[in-house]
Amino acid sequence: MNAIKVAVMGAGAVGCYFGALLARAGHSVTLIGRARHVEAVRAKGLRIETSGFEAYVPMQATTEASGVTDADVVLFCVKSSGTESAGQDMLPYLKPGTAILSLQNGVDNAERLHAVLGRAVIPAAVYVATEMKGPGHVKHHGRGDLAIGPHPASARIAAAFANAAIPTVVSDDVIAALWEKLIINCAYNAFSAVPQLPYGIVAGVPEVAGVMNDVIRECVAVAEASGVSIPEDIAGKVAAIAGSMPNQYSSTAQDLARGKTSEIDYLNGYVMRKGAELGIPAPANRVLYTMVKLAECKARLAD
Repeated sequence: MNAIKVAVMGAGAVGCYFGALLARAGHSVTLIGRARHVEAVRAKGLRIETSGFEAYVPMQATTEASGVTDADVVLFCVKSSGTESAGQDMLPYLKPGTAILSLQNGVDNAERLHAVLGRAVIPAAVYVATEMKGPGHVKHHGRGDLAIGPHPASARIAAAFANAAIPTVVSDDVIAALWEKLIINCAYNAFSAVPQLPYGIVAGVPEVAGVMNDVIRECVAVAEASGVSIPEDIAGKVAAIAGSMPNQYSSTAQDLARGKTSEIDYLNGYVMRKGAELGIPAPANRVLYTMVKLAECKARLAD
């Protein structure tokens, strides 16, 4: 397999995990992230901790968007709220043939990034549970596969990723996959974030199931009104998450625990806004969205 040059724009838990696997497989990887994280990676390499191995993986790291220069592939992993600004930052440094993958939560980031860059962006549905344990230290909790949209570079990317132990499929239905993931996030993220509890404990509270089902029904109605077909077994897929990842905290919970603004505007907030646009009420999503916004407000006041 010919080595490819990869830049990770927004080197958080997801980008660091995939970047580490690609670097271990012999690809050239540059992480673009915050100063403390970059300093740790430069000093010792990126520490990756999984159930199967733990290692320090050497790679390049920088705080500058110029790190995307000459990259064959950019893994765009910034928070949804930073899509436009990060896109503008890296735009001057992208070479014409660079393939850009949006490995972000939500369903419209690839479209928003395309509007900034004026070039194709490949949407990707990411199925992985990871967290940053500290600067330069990523821990993997489960899964690690991708579904990416069609693009002239998609087959080559999928092959390179598979060679790096990242199972990757090219799918014409990636938008539907993104909606499925959005529904799972809408069902779990706020419930995990507000009380700071893992999925297994959340799902063990009897009253939670009914609210989750309300959230799912609202999301499905909005998706189908948007022209996206959702599988009939989506409720079962949502319920299975707690069993497969009982100790996992949502990304929203991790953000709140670190005093960061979450992506809730692009999860339950997106369903709420899109539903209003389409004339579809989404009261369950609205309540969960509001509870997370209150938690964010509390965190700001504590500072």
